[in-house]
Amino acid sequence: MAEYKGRYRFSFGPWNIDQGGDPFGPAVRKPELLKKKMQVARDLGFDGMQWHDDDVVEDLDKKTAAEISKTSKRVKKMLDDHGLEAEFVAPRLWFAPETVDGAYSNPDPKCRRYAIERTKKCIDIANAIGARNIVLWLAREGTYIRESKVGREGVLMIRDAINTFLEYDPQVRILIEPKPNEPVDSALIPTIGHAIGLSYITVDPRRVGGLIESAHSILAGLDPADDMAYALAHKKLWSVHLNDQGGLKFDEDKSFGSYNLRRAFNQVRVLEEASYGRNGEWVGLDVKAMRTQKQAVAWKHLRNSKQTFMDLLEKVRTLDTKLEAQFKAQRDYEELDRYIVAHLMGVKA
Repeated sequence: MAEYKGRYRFSFGPWNIDQGGDPFGPAVRKPELLKKKMQVARDLGFDGMQWHDDDVVEDLDKKTAAEISKTSKRVKKMLDDHGLEAEFVAPRLWFAPETVDGAYSNPDPKCRRYAIERTKKCIDIANAIGARNIVLWLAREGTYIRESKVGREGVLMIRDAINTFLEYDPQVRILIEPKPNEPVDSALIPTIGHAIGLSYITVDPRRVGGLIESAHSILAGLDPADDMAYALAHKKLWSVHLNDQGGLKFDEDKSFGSYNLRRAFNQVRVLEEASYGRNGEWVGLDVKAMRTQKQAVAWKHLRNSKQTFMDLLEKVRTLDTKLEAQFKAQRDYEELDRYIVAHLMGVKA
């Protein structure tokens, strides 16, 4: 397949310039103003930003429709002033007391209604700031104890919620971001295969796709490049969150390629060879600074991740594919393995 030689568009979310808190300790840095985060994006050559609904409108549940509209317009102007676009908006459905036992799959119909209404507000916010995509990280759509929920019913509840959103806005696109665990032990939609399968039972599968985060695939014991290839085969890879992960731990959001460079190379390669980006897809980063990083330079993880992508893109484009094909034809996989390693190291095989 011909390589895509176009320009990749990069984005990150305000949460990626964070205070350094983790599941085991408090914040160690001061919060930065949203305006400064946008300036960092512009200075580092990013094209857009990702959003949660309450990144745009703080204390969203306490705001009137008029207040939500006013604040959304203010954020849209900030984006325009910095020459940035909004890639997507995601409803934050894992903080509220109503979603302790799930959002769309909550056993309590009142809590399910809360989650659906909150997501409708999210869609309104997305329209106000110029984003067509809604990302659903189905954080608490799962169980801590298997017998507490009926899996089939939960999946159908999520489907019904997605149908509601597709009917609420005929232009919206839903991107499901799967994760196998954290915060719940077992997710109802743990992998991209589950997400794509779910898309096909909605009222409009053409508007339901996926977002793959590198770390989430790794936490499922899978290779992110393989997951991306699977979604691309279905034409449903509509965004990525590139990062890295040091094994089956909590979601670490390490800088892209910092833990496993070859794994990162293969992610870039599968995107490039499938012409990812030709239809407007973004290269999103979901990376966080190390907890020990000082305040003044707690943005270098973003610069480094973007640069690693571009460096690996050059490695993809300079790969000797004829030599690679020769090794494959000869079934000389040891030599192929050595060639890839040498190519990444910049030495002769």
